[in-house]
Order: sequence, then structure tokens, then C-alpha cells
Amino acid sequence: MTKPNLARASLPILMALAAASLTASLGISIASVLLPTLTRSFAVTVSHAQWVVLAYLVAVTVTIVSAGRLGDLFGHRRVMLTGLIVFAAASILGATAQDLGLLILGRALQGVGGAILITLSMSIARGMVPAGHLGAAMGLLGTTSAAGTALGPSLGGLVLAWGDWRMAFWLLAGFAVLTLVLVVLAIRPDRTRSQPSFRSLDLPGTAVLIVALAAYSLGTSGGASGVPVSPVVLLTGALSATALFVVIETRARAPLVPMTVFKDRMTAVGFAMNILVGTVMMATLVVGPFFLTFSLGLDEAVVGLVLAIGPVVAALCGMPAGRLTDRFGARRVMFAGLAQTVFGLLCLALLPRCFGVGGYIAALVLLTPAFQMFLAANNTAVMSGASREQRGRLSGLLGLSRNLGLMTGASAMSTLFVAVMGTGDAAEAPIANVSHAFTMTFFVAAVLSVAALGLAVWSNPIRGGSPCRTGPQR
Repeated sequence: MTKPNLARASLPILMALAAASLTASLGISIASVLLPTLTRSFAVTVSHAQWVVLAYLVAVTVTIVSAGRLGDLFGHRRVMLTGLIVFAAASILGATAQDLGLLILGRALQGVGGAILITLSMSIARGMVPAGHLGAAMGLLGTTSAAGTALGPSLGGLVLAWGDWRMAFWLLAGFAVLTLVLVVLAIRPDRTRSQPSFRSLDLPGTAVLIVALAAYSLGTSGGASGVPVSPVVLLTGALSATALFVVIETRARAPLVPMTVFKDRMTAVGFAMNILVGTVMMATLVVGPFFLTFSLGLDEAVVGLVLAIGPVVAALCGMPAGRLTDRFGARRVMFAGLAQTVFGLLCLALLPRCFGVGGYIAALVLLTPAFQMFLAANNTAVMSGASREQRGRLSGLLGLSRNLGLMTGASAMSTLFVAVMGTGDAAEAPIANVSHAFTMTFFVAAVLSVAALGLAVWSNPIRGGSPCRTGPQR
């Protein structure tokens, strides 16, 4: 089959995978705008209503690696279809919930389905998309993820304008059913394989990893309402459970995460860079609103419009970033993306203080494509050399590392901002202090990006005259 024919053959597959990625990202973002309405509907506090968002994020984080492993064992298409059914059923449960507890349960089950969609979209792309188009496929998945993040609040707002909050969950169920049809039609069944034993699931390792990730998720959220444990205790528990997980995996006959995966320098560094860049990405979401509101004096509507620029630019840049990766190689695009990230963060630290909201937007427009270049290149580098037996596992680890970075950024970068500002109440702080804290936070973010760039150079040494290696070879 010629290259154009290969590209045409992969188009329906990409459409189905893009729909899966869009559905999962909508599940994250659409609920945030519903929180005020939910507090009135169920007569609960804001801190209790926030579990509607938190339950989804925690469920995605704790199940994302296991989702990839299930795909490797039982077939990526089969598990993807199961994830879509779970997501649709959970959405219906949320739409019909008569109390907050049932809604939170539905959101947690949605998160399990969302983890499957996020993870297996990448692994199916690796197996079914021609090698020369893998970067474009990763870019498309990044585009649809960003588009879902940007569209979620808008769709949620329209739903509230036209009806009640339950329509949002019926809408998510509809997206899941439509995606289910696309996957059935576009993605061929997995090759026949021997029936795996349930011993292959590594249940002890899975249980310990879930405990570690759940503790870390709750710890970095600052201690969620209803959890009578301090963040320090939760993070200590997460560290202890992680150490136990490593011990279990080194002795397991069929480990969930073989420690040999981390012996490949490029793969291990790919996960580490994902965490660092995820931490930096989250800083723009958790610190930016305080600067825009309390230093530049913008009202809530304008702040929302400014912050929406990032996801919109990301949606526009995902596919070009993927094509650049296919054209010039993952290593070159990764270096360029990280270097542009460093420059963009320095601009974000300085330009808004000189040029106000115009400087902020200019820096954001420069920074967001850099994130997309890095993500497309890094995902391609890790997945391009993955064996058939490890595709789901590696895509799950990529998703997990990004989630860990986002959660770390939400906690650590906001803590840094408050520490430099000198008070936890930005409304009471002098404008000069808010501006200084904003600048220092993004200087630190730039340092983290320099560290990521250093890791990229270390793991991808430039060899004169040799072809670019795009991923670990197995």
C-alpha cells in the first residue's frame, strides 16, 4: 500500500481516537462550571461539591497505568470499547443521581473510563497508524485533548443556559456512544492471542500503586474535604507505598510496571520530562488568574477569556507540532519545544509587568505551541519504539507522568507563589507583592524547563551524521 493510501486508511482510525480523547477531556473540564449550580441543587458547601471534579481526576490518576496493562493483556480495542461503555453508563448515573454521593460515584466511574480512553488512544495509534504519521497522530490527540479542555466550560455554560446541570452528563453519554460507534466501525479487532491468566494482572502491585497514587492525589490537592488526614501524612504515605511498589515489582513474575522499562535512558527521561513540563503547564492555570485579577485588575469575565487563549492556541498547534515531529524527527522538535518553553516562561515572567494584559497574551501565544511541540515529540519518542506487548503500559505511564506533573504544579507552584507574596490572601496583598510573586514563580518554572532541556540533551546526545533516533528500540 502506498504512503497516501496508508494515510487515507488511517484517517477513520484517527477520527475514532480523536473522539475518544475529546470525550475524556470534556469529562474533566465540563464539570467545573457546574459547581455553583450543584451547591444549590444539593444544598452542600463548595468544598463538598468540588469532589465532583476531584473524583474524576483521582480516578484517572489511580487507574491509568492499569488501563494500559489491561489493553496489553486483553486487547486494546476490546478494552477501549469497555471503557466507552463504562464512561457512558457512569454519565447516565450522574445524569440521574438524586444525591451528591451518587453523582460523585458516577464521576469516579467516569474517571475509570476516561483513563482507558486517554491511555489506549496512544497505544492504538502506535499499533495502527503508519510510522511516518505517528507524530501527526500524537499531535492530533493533543489537539483534541486541548479542544476538549477549552470547550468544556463553554458547553457547560450553554447547558446551564438551556436547561439544568443533568443535561451536561447526558451530553457526555452521547459523546461516549458516538465514539463507541466510531471505534467499532474504524478499528479492526485485535489479533487472536492466547487467553491471559488473571495472574498476569499483578494484583498486589496494582493495589499498592492505587494506594500510592490516591494518597499523592489527595495530598497534592491540599487535603480534600472529608479526608481527616493532613497533606503531609498523605504524601508520606504515598512515598512509602511507592517504595513498597518498587519492591513488589522487582519480585513479581508478571509486573504491572517492569523496572527494566526505566533502564532505557530515553524512556525514563521521557517520563521525568513529562512531570517537569506538566508542573510548569499547571502554573499558568493556578497562578495566572491571581496576577490577572489582583495585579492587572481584570474582572472575572476578562480573566476567563484570557485564560481560554491557551487551550485555543493549543488546539490549533497540536497537528502542526505532530507534522513537525514527523518531518524533522522527535529529538529536534523536542529540543526546539523545550528551548521555546524556557524563552516563553521568561517572557511570561517579565512582559506582563511591562505591557499588561497584552504582554501576558503575547507570552501565552509564544509558550503554548512550545508545550504542544514537546508533548507531540516526547510521546512519539517514547511510543515509536514500544513493543506490541508494552504499548498500553508505556502510554499509561506517559499519561500518569503528565497527571503527576499537573497535580504537583497545582500544589507546588501555588505554594511558591503564596510564599513569595507573603500572604495567602492575594486580595489583601499589595499589588507590587503580587507582581513580584508572579515573576519569581515563572522564573522558577523556567529553571524547571531548563532542567528538562538538560535531561533531553543527556538522553539524546547529538551524534554527527547519524540519523535521529525517535524512541527506545526494543
